[in-house]
Amino acid sequence: MANGGDEKEILIFSDEELREMSGVNRGGDYIEVTCGCTSHRYGDAVGRLRVFVNGDLDITCECTPGCNEDKLTPAAFEKHSGRETARKWKNNVWVIVNGDKVALSKTVLLKYYNEASKGGNGSHRSNNGKVSHRDEFVCCSKCKKERRFRLRTKEECRIHHDALADPNWKCADLQFDKIKCDDDEERASRRVYRGCSRSPTCKGCTSCVCFGCEICRFTDCSCQTCTDFTRNAKA
Repeated sequence: MANGGDEKEILIFSDEELREMSGVNRGGDYIEVTCGCTSHRYGDAVGRLRVFVNGDLDITCECTPGCNEDKLTPAAFEKHSGRETARKWKNNVWVIVNGDKVALSKTVLLKYYNEASKGGNGSHRSNNGKVSHRDEFVCCSKCKKERRFRLRTKEECRIHHDALADPNWKCADLQFDKIKCDDDEERASRRVYRGCSRSPTCKGCTSCVCFGCEICRFTDCSCQTCTDFTRNAKA
């Protein structure tokens, strides 16, 4: 079984649970497997599914050699594949187990997603109970390109919070994704996918737009937004 790097691993699934799955690769806080979704018209769209210990799921599409769609939610991947009966991604997105296509709902891979949905921490939750912050973008002060920030954990929210407050923020400051100013900006067709659990192309709703919670506000920050939230929380 491949190892995703030198960082310390968290064993989120046992080797036995993943033994018959195709394309398994372990990262620091996630596992990655080959996945896909079948359209009767277009055939199989294949991708790489990452399952994170905090319940997040994202897919890098490999439907064609030139496809640049990555960090798609399973629902967005299902739509991107051209699946005719969309909005049932748990049944329509599959992984390969012992040579057969098996729906995600029939595997152990949704274990952490389901746990997070039932018991999400924080005051802001989507309609399925899971803590939800959509992806946001910050413009580089040097190249003027907009860069995506995932806001699934408190650490990720803090990175975005500090970048947004820094008028001199630039691509090289991005900690997790190694992006340079020379790298292309995301296509407009890709930027509309921002991780809303209700609708893949949502422009902002109560399921994905947070106006303040314990994940995206910080007691050690002196900005007015965080100060007001902390004061109101204590009231």
